[in-house]
Amino acid sequence: MPEQRRRSAHRNRGHDNRRPARQAQRRTPGDAVRKAVYDVLRAVDTRDAYANLLLPRVLRERELSGRDAALATELTYGTLRGRGTYDAILDLCSDRPVAQIDAPLRDLLRLGTHQLLRTRIPAHAAVSTTVDLVRSVSGPGQAKFANAVLRRVTTRDLPGWLVIAAPEDELGRLSITYSHPKWVVSALRDAVGRDEIEDLLAADNERPGVTLVARPGRATVEELYELGAGPAAYSPYAAYLPEGDPGEIAAVREGRAGVQDEGSQLVALALAAAPLEGPDARWLDLCAGPGGKAALLAGLAGQRDAHLVACDVQPHRAELVRQVVTEDTAVLVADGTRPAWRPESFDRVLVDVPCTGLGALRRRPEARWRRVPQNVAELGPLQRDLLRTALDSVRPGGVVAYVTCSPHLAETRVVVDDVLRSRPDVQRLDSVDVLTGVAPHLSGLGAGPYAQFWPHRHGTDAMFLALLRRTS
Repeated sequence: MPEQRRRSAHRNRGHDNRRPARQAQRRTPGDAVRKAVYDVLRAVDTRDAYANLLLPRVLRERELSGRDAALATELTYGTLRGRGTYDAILDLCSDRPVAQIDAPLRDLLRLGTHQLLRTRIPAHAAVSTTVDLVRSVSGPGQAKFANAVLRRVTTRDLPGWLVIAAPEDELGRLSITYSHPKWVVSALRDAVGRDEIEDLLAADNERPGVTLVARPGRATVEELYELGAGPAAYSPYAAYLPEGDPGEIAAVREGRAGVQDEGSQLVALALAAAPLEGPDARWLDLCAGPGGKAALLAGLAGQRDAHLVACDVQPHRAELVRQVVTEDTAVLVADGTRPAWRPESFDRVLVDVPCTGLGALRRRPEARWRRVPQNVAELGPLQRDLLRTALDSVRPGGVVAYVTCSPHLAETRVVVDDVLRSRPDVQRLDSVDVLTGVAPHLSGLGAGPYAQFWPHRHGTDAMFLALLRRTS
């Protein structure tokens, strides 16, 4: 009898010890991570926030770092990228269409589905942590619903779900398999061709690395190498940061270096390298915010005793430019379609026009769900007006770089060709030739005269460049 009491007491002690453990588990950092991810997802949905701007701030405010920050980043971007795929799967696992599920619950179901199908998180942990979060956000009734749906998701792996979720028609299959809206798939296929469309869509879903830029005259790539960065593929001012927070690098904190995609660097370098006739003292960045290309151009201009004027229509974006350019750069708040300067005032002009951003879906995956075909049509007149202003602002013999972070044909060559039909005073330069002069290892930019970067070919954003020279 005493032995039975001892065994019973031992079992009770074990039981008592396990209960606090389960309660503590609900307060693990992983739950704080998922709550941070959920809050970012809701802000993206409700406030049109950009995850790449909001997430770092949330991580700092909630003191999430190291592995927790890495997990939050993976879950946030993975959920946003995979939304189209996950919604198609959830439609098969739910007794109601995804579109009819309350938005907060829908975000959490997507988060849970991402963990189940594209991470190494154990299925039981992915389900239980998601259901706990649903319970805290939406109540016990919704938690039961979420539990049932996510348990159905666990019955197949991702390839198994795609077999039954993806339609047979090509656009539908690509849209669900690679989580892009159909209209985006169609536009990208028109631009890159059928042979490469799947490679491009897959590259859009890869997390991009961190590329740094050493701003000329203020930092060197060797300095970045000494701090852990590695050589880049193309730009002489670029370095790849394999891991870590770029904000911890002194040169970045001090504004002497920055984070800038290599394609973005190269289009600015191409403008600076393009041959022109006559003086080379006055440069203009017509749509300069938030300032990455302006900072690079300001450094290059300073090395040639030239001066840069950087302009943006939005005061807050102009202020961002002021924070990264050199002191001798003039920063203006002005409408680029109504120039505050005389015609033919500049030798080199960069016009990086507002666009759909379809070339940066790796960095801003939510943009694919925000944009609609109407946006392309709405932006077209502004893009044409800004290009006309740029051409009017450059003197005869000077050069204009028309740039977009989109490969959509209606935002790239169609805009340039339309404007040039009424501009016999403009000559197309071979942008590919100029770029390969800057970066001899570059290839795959197209046949010219325009140049198009691609994520799957170059590991950069899909930047478009047209170099144009005013003639007499």
